[in-house]
Amino acid sequence: MTSTPLLFLHGYWHGSWCWSEVIAKVTAAGRQAVAVDMAGHGLYARRPECLSRRPFDPDAVATEASPVAGVGLDEAAELLASQIRQVGGGGPVTVVAHSMGGTVLTRAAQQVPELVGHMVYLAAFMPASDVPAVAYVQSADNEGELVGPSLRADPAVIGALRFDLASEDAAYRQQLRQAFFGDVDPVVADAALGLLSPDAPVGIAAGATTLTRDGWGSIPRTYVTCAQDMAIRPAVQRRFITDADAAFPDNSTSVVALDASHSPFLSVPDQVADIVTKLG
Repeated sequence: MTSTPLLFLHGYWHGSWCWSEVIAKVTAAGRQAVAVDMAGHGLYARRPECLSRRPFDPDAVATEASPVAGVGLDEAAELLASQIRQVGGGGPVTVVAHSMGGTVLTRAAQQVPELVGHMVYLAAFMPASDVPAVAYVQSADNEGELVGPSLRADPAVIGALRFDLASEDAAYRQQLRQAFFGDVDPVVADAALGLLSPDAPVGIAAGATTLTRDGWGSIPRTYVTCAQDMAIRPAVQRRFITDADAAFPDNSTSVVALDASHSPFLSVPDQVADIVTKLG
């Protein structure tokens, strides 16, 4: 049996760069693999002027409208579906999504289930039918997460979730490291912080998808939990799995557990590569 190509989708603030270590190991194992950028991120990112303007105006950080405010779940899913078509040449692709990338994968898979051979959610949002990702972010199960406290503007005002990535506040930068890269080598974590986009479009998290048995519910799925996650808390990850299995009991979720932070592609890339190489 021929293995399907692997397509990797990052989450909020990240870009295709975050998968470089994993892809090197996956391709060395003989799998075709590619990482793509999500709408509003990577090469599609647009940065607010306030973060580079001098003299620096902290008030503008909290009020300047985001240049990616108009990006929503519809656009992000359309882009991902086109990327899946291109990578698979019309055939099925195994898609690995991280964090908010899971919400985009869910919508795209529901729309083009024939093009997705297997869905892998790596510490990712896997929302139930008609439930937006933001509902999980704000739930009691997510208590203790460090992303919300790191935002520097009201998403309802600027249309995005904004970090001040140029901040010289040591405590703030350490909070960002703990939110995403708690078990990552500090030098690598600082490099990753330097590659993040400051704005993540709120519309992706606000969108919801109606799931059907012959759509998303028909595709094999694997969820990879991360026990040290400070962005999507373990209780939320378990809820994703429980809700999905309750809705589609004939297609239960395969679960793999990692003792890792929110970014296992940087802290334990060997383990991530081993997991996904065996799928699809």
